[in-house]
Amino acid sequence: MLKNGTIAIDGPSASGKSSLAKAVAKELGWIHADTGSLYRAVAYLLEQSRMENAGEDSICRYLKNRQIVFAIREGSTRVLLDGEDVTDALRGENTGRTASRISQIPCVRDYLLDVQRNFGQKGGVVMDGRDIGTVILPQATLKVFLYADPLVRAFRRHRELTQKGIQADLEAVRKDLEERDRLDRSRQLAPLVQAPDAVVLDNSHLSIEDSVQWILQKLPD
Repeated sequence: MLKNGTIAIDGPSASGKSSLAKAVAKELGWIHADTGSLYRAVAYLLEQSRMENAGEDSICRYLKNRQIVFAIREGSTRVLLDGEDVTDALRGENTGRTASRISQIPCVRDYLLDVQRNFGQKGGVVMDGRDIGTVILPQATLKVFLYADPLVRAFRRHRELTQKGIQADLEAVRKDLEERDRLDRSRQLAPLVQAPDAVVLDNSHLSIEDSVQWILQKLPD
């Protein structure tokens, strides 16, 4: 089995990227990095400061004095905001919508780009997001583009929110994902696209275990 390398998993919201990436990393004994959580951390920071609707210049100036990093704690990757672990506070739907919007601001992407690349270049990393194989880790050992039926994705996100005690309407979740897809695919900066050398995995009706084995079989010896 491959001892070191990088796996890039891209795909739309609620396609199961993070769950799959985490499971693959565990199987390989590697580290999992959910890059979407970094954008959610910026969104969370702006929301807490009531700056989510501020202008780009104000947001850029504000971020210069803040620090967002990945950290490994007890074998898992956590997101630290100015030294505070905020990982568990980042999954709200409002935070997700804000993250999708502010991800199109150039200074936000630049701010997080080095964090992601530096973490990925250490090797032994499974990284998931929307532009990992195309922008963050273009030389990844394996690139996977994850697909799932839109309704399946809506059910998954609804279940995730419910399990976290967050009330959500299934139809509202579906429409939110549809709008987020539109924004992700149409944005000028690093839109959600399949890397030319990525393999496509439709996991609509696959278990996590089956998806993990599918990816492991694609890795070079």
